[in-house]
Amino acid sequence: MEVKWLEDFIALAQCNNFSRAAELRNLTQSGFSRRIRALEQWVGAALVDRSTYPPSITAAGELLLETARDVVHKLVDARTVIRTQQRMPGAGLLIAAGHTIALNFLPSWLTTLASHQINPSARVTATNGHDSIMMLVNGSCELVLVYHHPDIALMLDPVRYDFVTVGRDALLPVSRATPQGQPMYRLPGRADHPVPLLSYTETSYFGRGVKLIVKRANPAPQLYLRYESDMAEVLKRMALQGHGMAWVPASSVKQELEAGELVPSGTPAWCLDLEVRAYRDLTNHSPALEKLWSYLRATA
Repeated sequence: MEVKWLEDFIALAQCNNFSRAAELRNLTQSGFSRRIRALEQWVGAALVDRSTYPPSITAAGELLLETARDVVHKLVDARTVIRTQQRMPGAGLLIAAGHTIALNFLPSWLTTLASHQINPSARVTATNGHDSIMMLVNGSCELVLVYHHPDIALMLDPVRYDFVTVGRDALLPVSRATPQGQPMYRLPGRADHPVPLLSYTETSYFGRGVKLIVKRANPAPQLYLRYESDMAEVLKRMALQGHGMAWVPASSVKQELEAGELVPSGTPAWCLDLEVRAYRDLTNHSPALEKLWSYLRATA
């Protein structure tokens, strides 16, 4: 039996809906259902009555639910105590952020906070957006900074997790500049001369953003995939070498645009506006986090 099965079951009891509970647990519905089945096999009894709509918790399930909540609560409390003992000395924060945000947004943001006497020490973990969110859900960080677009929603329970918008960015199509200052590759391209695309893996956040841009475009761009990575910094380097066109966060190419090394490959219609959001777990009441959150709320 795995602890995550208990957490899945608690989520199902909370939502009373397999689909919504799977979203909260960052799982596919089929994968979530398999884990509930596995828990039932371990217990040796049906925990969910699937013949009703919405599904209901059985008498055996209600008995297990009380114990599951107690077990998970005690484990989380123990982990919190241990991590508090292992944390940075002083009023520090554990922050997770996407690679691009950690490189191009976080340093100046922390400088701005310091100028307003909000100056906690921080341990920063740079990772992809999905793993950053999972660190928050798993209690491995106190604050997460991620990109957000309303059509690429993050599945976080608003009852437990709060957010503040702390910045703006945009996915911008860029290309190496010609000696005349024009883009080497220009959107939308032609059927007989498609634009070489430097893109992201489909499951990454930016990959979903590029897919949304292409889906909305009129006329549809003529592209062919030349290179793929899950890091914007890698695609920027490839674009600088002239290997193709890439959609990258505007914050990551500010210097290259000012120097004329990279230029936009299309009009603003080819861009996707993004928010930079800070998320926290409302059950975490560390003094450093509360002080920072009060400031962010007051200045949002």
